[in-house]
Amino acid sequence: MKNAALASSLVALIAVSAVALPDAQTGAAAAASPSARRTRVAVLDFDYATVHSTVSAIFGRDVDVGKGVTDLLVTYLVKDGSYSVIERKALDKILAEQNFSNSDRADPSSAARIGKLLGVDAIIVGSITQFGNDTKNTGVGGAGAGLGKLGLGRFNQKESKAIVGLTARLVSVDTGEILAAVEGQGESKRKSTSVGGLGGGWGGFGAGDVNFGSSNFQNTIIGEAVKTAVEDTSTKMVGARGRVAVRAVTVEGLVAAVDGKQVILNVGTKAGVKVGDRLSVQRMSQEIKDPATGKVIRRLSSEVGVVRVTEADDESSVAEIESGTGFKISDLVKTIAAK
Repeated sequence: MKNAALASSLVALIAVSAVALPDAQTGAAAAASPSARRTRVAVLDFDYATVHSTVSAIFGRDVDVGKGVTDLLVTYLVKDGSYSVIERKALDKILAEQNFSNSDRADPSSAARIGKLLGVDAIIVGSITQFGNDTKNTGVGGAGAGLGKLGLGRFNQKESKAIVGLTARLVSVDTGEILAAVEGQGESKRKSTSVGGLGGGWGGFGAGDVNFGSSNFQNTIIGEAVKTAVEDTSTKMVGARGRVAVRAVTVEGLVAAVDGKQVILNVGTKAGVKVGDRLSVQRMSQEIKDPATGKVIRRLSSEVGVVRVTEADDESSVAEIESGTGFKISDLVKTIAAK
């Protein structure tokens, strides 16, 4: 009886181990597998039309404070790491190609169109709603030569705090829907008779820009208020990340070279390629044209094989052949659709 009981216990223990083992393996595999890609966003320069006259009076000329706020916001979002933020160079290129004007900065529908061209999941647009002091009935004096250590334009002889208000919207590039709307508020902890007071000035500005991330600017009371407002906006945008659906990335490109068991592709990380991706390599067999217009209406192709990406940079990638033979330059490569 004792032997029977012992055998029964061993059988039960083996059964439990057999059930537990796959779960443990699954957990280890999940830990080892690369994490899902981060939500990819672009940030358009904030619109500052509402505060344009105030800005001109403060700086003595038109300064694109919307660009300054945007650059600072991008810095904070990148540091946080919750979003993957597209670089300004790529954004500026698309904006130039599409003749995107400053008046479109805060328009969700225009932003969605630009976002699709950039291949991002969402786009952030915003406006500067307040940029000045906390005494609304106090006139702002022109800065003129008041730059530098004297500080920027004076409000009046009475000390006041600087205050900055921002609104930002997270827009779906697929629908143009506003997924989240946040407000950021910043107020200087100190008071002064000028927005550049108590922190000295900075060595001027060129090309209509001020470096909002510089210590010289942030040591002024208006700089202090800008920093606080942008930090507030960034924190709230990070909190809204869960409202964005990460879009499926479809990669399409060409074989650029074949070297033994390696295939070099003409698409890289900018096109959404990442290490570990499996791509179908196909060869076009026929183009079907509309008999009336001569326009190509469909291309027929057959699969040559499958490759897996092992290296990737911005413009190209390297893949190992998993299956198939006879790969050639100009063969098509595309994402394998999930089943």
